[in-house]
Amino acid sequence: MAAPAACFRQGAPASSSVSLQQNQQLQPKRNCAMNMTVRNRNAMSEGIVSGKRSKRIGLRVVKCSGRGIEDFIGGDLVKPDLGRWLSDVEEHKALAIYTPHEGGYEGRYLKRLSYQGYYFLDLSARGLGDPETTLTKIHPVCPAHVGKQPIARWYFPPEVDYRLEALPPSAKGLVVWIIEAKVLSKAELQFLALLPELRPKVRVIAECGNWRKFMWKPLKEIAGLDRLVTEQ
Repeated sequence: MAAPAACFRQGAPASSSVSLQQNQQLQPKRNCAMNMTVRNRNAMSEGIVSGKRSKRIGLRVVKCSGRGIEDFIGGDLVKPDLGRWLSDVEEHKALAIYTPHEGGYEGRYLKRLSYQGYYFLDLSARGLGDPETTLTKIHPVCPAHVGKQPIARWYFPPEVDYRLEALPPSAKGLVVWIIEAKVLSKAELQFLALLPELRPKVRVIAECGNWRKFMWKPLKEIAGLDRLVTEQ
């Protein structure tokens, strides 16, 4: 029994010494990590104050290409492409626009069209139904019956033709501005692209998506009509 007792006595200090060594090995690592974080923060603060970046801590500066004057004084105040916007509206007659997510930029382009003498018909693509029937034909509308009233069907005049007849003589034309046009199918976009040919005084602006800045493309190109013309 002496040998097991001796082994037991020798094993207990050995386990405690191993645990102490492990604690000693782990403790400096935590201190080292804390020191490194404090050192990095100090280096970053010193670099920011002095205007220089330290190469020892491996900081990288991300720069955006294509910076212009609008990045410093506000992109909604400088719009050098308004002239091209007006010329493209008159040339293509139907445009697909892509606006920033925060919104507000398209208002300046809309306002510039109103200065030219255009009147506007604002529609949402959600719930629009068939664009051809809604815009150019007498179309039925079923009001909500809420489960208590009989299902009725009312008929409305064509949205575009009705407003074209109501335009004053001094008006230059009618702009059909459709929001959320990204939910429309390609066939519906193709009809909207051809609508100015059916109604010469109509211009179509369709919000087909979002982008970092306000941009536009011909709606025929987005709907695929330009490829059909080239193939024929």
